[in-house]
Amino acid sequence: MEKLNLALLIGAAAIIVAIAAVRVAHRIGLPGLLVYLALGLLLGESALGIPFEDAELTHHLGLVGLAVILAEGGITTSWSKVKRAMPAALVLATVGVLVSIAVVAVAVRSLLGASWQVSLLMGAMLASTDAAAVFSVLRRLPLPPRLAGVLEAESGFNDAPAVIIVTLLSAQVIPAPSIVSVASEILLEIAIGAAVGLVVGPVGAYALRRVALPASGLYPIAVLALAFGAYSLAAVLHGSGFLAVYIAALILGNARLPHRPATRGFAEGVGWLAQIGLFMLLGLLASPAELPPVIVPGLVTGCALVLLARPISVAVSALVLRAVAASVRLVRPPGLVLRLVRPEVVGLTWREQAFLSWAGLRGAVPVVFATVPLAEGVPGAKELFNQVFVIVLVFTVLQGPTLPWVARRLGVVAPAEARELDVEAAPLEELKADLLQMRVPPRSRLHGVEIFELRLPQGANVTMIVRNGTSFVPDQATRIQSGDDLLVVTTANCRRETEARLRAVSRRGKLAGWHGEHGD
Repeated sequence: MEKLNLALLIGAAAIIVAIAAVRVAHRIGLPGLLVYLALGLLLGESALGIPFEDAELTHHLGLVGLAVILAEGGITTSWSKVKRAMPAALVLATVGVLVSIAVVAVAVRSLLGASWQVSLLMGAMLASTDAAAVFSVLRRLPLPPRLAGVLEAESGFNDAPAVIIVTLLSAQVIPAPSIVSVASEILLEIAIGAAVGLVVGPVGAYALRRVALPASGLYPIAVLALAFGAYSLAAVLHGSGFLAVYIAALILGNARLPHRPATRGFAEGVGWLAQIGLFMLLGLLASPAELPPVIVPGLVTGCALVLLARPISVAVSALVLRAVAASVRLVRPPGLVLRLVRPEVVGLTWREQAFLSWAGLRGAVPVVFATVPLAEGVPGAKELFNQVFVIVLVFTVLQGPTLPWVARRLGVVAPAEARELDVEAAPLEELKADLLQMRVPPRSRLHGVEIFELRLPQGANVTMIVRNGTSFVPDQATRIQSGDDLLVVTTANCRRETEARLRAVSRRGKLAGWHGEHGD
């Protein structure tokens, strides 16, 4: 128990420090992952002396952490913002990933003399942009919805093909997989993952709309459980769990479910916790003493990634999108396909291409992927892990704070772009107000009472009634009926008086005060 209590104390202190450090990172435009990685390094053997060398445990926990981050990203992403960006995001997440892997592999092979397996592994580990880094930095930039949607959706989709390729290249049972077998494996896993997400998301949303849970706090848990159910089901079926969890979470997050603001807030909290735990764990696994020898190879690889691989992959993806647009002009397919891939939607300007090239942030995802060959015992895997760690640290510091400047120089900012307003943007606590929900029971004296006869205190009002599944805004002459759900907004200082008055009327009717009933 003493060891457990000490571990809990250290963990709680580390999380509090990490949360406090987010404000500093936010002000200078850095993703919080750098702070968490630094805290992990401080907790490790070279500083506070906590020993940790379990690459396999880090690998498994890292995959779970990424699934949590993707689930949070899907739940909090607005479909109305990303739907026009979907063609570009899907091409970047597939064609772009393959091109990036090829360019990095050729560069590492030519410049550093590594074997083809190591070169391809390095390219695959660095091909995926990081959802947490992208969400934390780009959501603060006033970008046009389609451009921001491309980056967000790409970071949600490109983990799937990248992790499949890393796993295949790291597997000792397939030392030299053929291109055909790799391609078929990737396509099969992606198809299974997409199918699972497209089934679990709508089915889960339908079930949550039909089932009345006894407590509002159960809805966020149910949504996350459904998202993880999609991840696990896809993994059991040998599909892409990352793709399944992101698609399912995207559908659930945009469905009209009860207590959506609470679900989004809960998902964001769990996502932050996953980021803190994951990045600190990766920092613990790294050894600062082993990093200096790989700084030069890491910088060479990072420059090849940022200056060659990413721009080339974006340019090739833009060419593919133009080819799609040209085919759309000729074929003119009907319905949804035409709306998604019409030429004015799929095209990318050179300014957008340049910004997408610089904004392909890497974060925890490459470091987590680097634990795969480490756990599989691939020769040279520790050096690969250290190189990836250096690349993430150095280039996140370079790219993150410069994104606002690059966006302004390229003219892709949208200062007047309307921001989505949700409950978290204007919380009731800051307005010193409360939202009360009350269901009228069968034998309540509230039945038949008109709204004005409630005589609620000044500062309280019935703002909505849900009756037989239909919501409407009542007026002062609206009669309350048994089974109604009443939403009452009240100022904080008269909440208790409002609750007492509602109880009093429910017990003795609209003349409750004359009968000595005050709802105590």
